[in-house]
Amino acid sequence: MLHAPNIEDVLRARRVVARFLPRTPLCDYPCLSELLGCTAYVKHENHQPAGAFKVRGGIYLMSRLSEDERRRGVITASTGNHGRSVAYTARRFDVEAIIGLPEKANPDKVAAIKAFGGQVLSHGPDFDAAREHVEQLAREKGYRYIHSGNEPDLIAGVGTYALEILEDLPDVDVIIVPVGGGSGAAGVCTVVKALKPSAEVIAVQATAAPAAYKSWKAKKLVEDRMETFAEGLASRTAFSLPQRILWEHLDDFVLVSEQEIRCAILLLLQHTHNLAEGAGAAPLAAALKLKERLRGRNVVLVLSGGNLSLATLREVLRDSG
Repeated sequence: MLHAPNIEDVLRARRVVARFLPRTPLCDYPCLSELLGCTAYVKHENHQPAGAFKVRGGIYLMSRLSEDERRRGVITASTGNHGRSVAYTARRFDVEAIIGLPEKANPDKVAAIKAFGGQVLSHGPDFDAAREHVEQLAREKGYRYIHSGNEPDLIAGVGTYALEILEDLPDVDVIIVPVGGGSGAAGVCTVVKALKPSAEVIAVQATAAPAAYKSWKAKKLVEDRMETFAEGLASRTAFSLPQRILWEHLDDFVLVSEQEIRCAILLLLQHTHNLAEGAGAAPLAAALKLKERLRGRNVVLVLSGGNLSLATLREVLRDSG
């Protein structure tokens, strides 16, 4: 069984991550605060060079590969941001990377992966089909397979943004974090429950792709439908290592609809002038559902990524009327 990273692992990861990546801003927005009835802050992981928080985990994991693993090359599956992270960090460490993507993956994310030097392998209708395919290739070809959630070093790496939140806002009351596979939420829980256990960590996933939510509720891994436009939330299976951490430490988990996510994208664009992808907007969508519970508190919304395609943005704007 994979070991769950602890706070010491995250602190070690930060020494590596800080050499390669910028500290991202934590900004308060009065208009969002007025809208939500709390003091609202946004953690801008969309400002990372690969456009999302995942690159933190990629940097730390890549730094810890053995020489043999680097020589063999790495392979992974992604809906986009994890693949961007692996391609970006593999180039920094001179490692060949193959990224398995669904056949209808976000074209902007596909282009970015190629620009970072990753080899794109399109397969199947969704993330899990691509994942199963690259897992088979890893067994056949000997690549170092990088799972998008069941990797202690990935979770330790992405947990570094939670350290920054606690340093910049020691009196934080609530952190709301989006969940696809759950590495980000697991990293936040690892840090917050070690350093400020009184703070709540609330996860959010799409109603149209609720596998992680249902797994957390049932305390066992389940599969479910995957019909959300928000790629970062789009998994039909839950991952064992993040779920073990969430089962132990997560305070609550909520679901938001496709329309609620689209509305949150526009609100973030209006009030922060930042473009959020669906997963990055989901925490605001959750906060709007939890307004009464959050009233008067210091609340951090994790804007996990900003890699929204132009085509999807046009759809969101068109649907808004």
